[in-house]
Amino acid sequence: MSVDINQNAYLRPILKDPGVELTAYRDQHFKGDRVHQEKLLQLSTTLYVGNLSYFTTEEQIYELFSKCGDLKRVVMGLDKFKKTPCGFCFVEYYDRVSAEDCVRFINGTRLDDRVVRTDWDAGFKEGRQYGRGKAGGQVRDEYRQDFDPGRGGFGVRAQLKTDKQTSGPGAETRERERQGNLAAKPE
Repeated sequence: MSVDINQNAYLRPILKDPGVELTAYRDQHFKGDRVHQEKLLQLSTTLYVGNLSYFTTEEQIYELFSKCGDLKRVVMGLDKFKKTPCGFCFVEYYDRVSAEDCVRFINGTRLDDRVVRTDWDAGFKEGRQYGRGKAGGQVRDEYRQDFDPGRGGFGVRAQLKTDKQTSGPGAETRERERQGNLAAKPE
């Protein structure tokens, strides 16, 4: 069997590149149906970048992500009340190939001692740069119980729980008991 390379045939890879496949991440506030969202994701040049430190700068994002291609823009995620960075951003490339290279090579690398996560996004819309949590930041940071210095310390609910324990009914009694236990411990 001979193949005529002058025919208008498209060559397709036998296997798909798992490095650029769509993940389970979807914007839950997308305005439209799932089919439309999937089509936009397949053609998108925009990436959602998560798990950033609150101290990561826009310049650092440009420096790292421009290694995969020319960036159209970077939109830093902000706390909707304080207008300070809250651990995510959107990166938009001029072409799909550059965005695919980013997903392939930058996803899972470290920036500011944090493992960066990239996911396809259907396209940035004004207003999405703000955190959706009740406290203004990201929802995931409200439920975090551990101490994370790169993301502002304890999660919002853990901070509230600590605040209730150090103030409110019985706080003085607990503090006296704690002081008494410290004084009673032999050195």
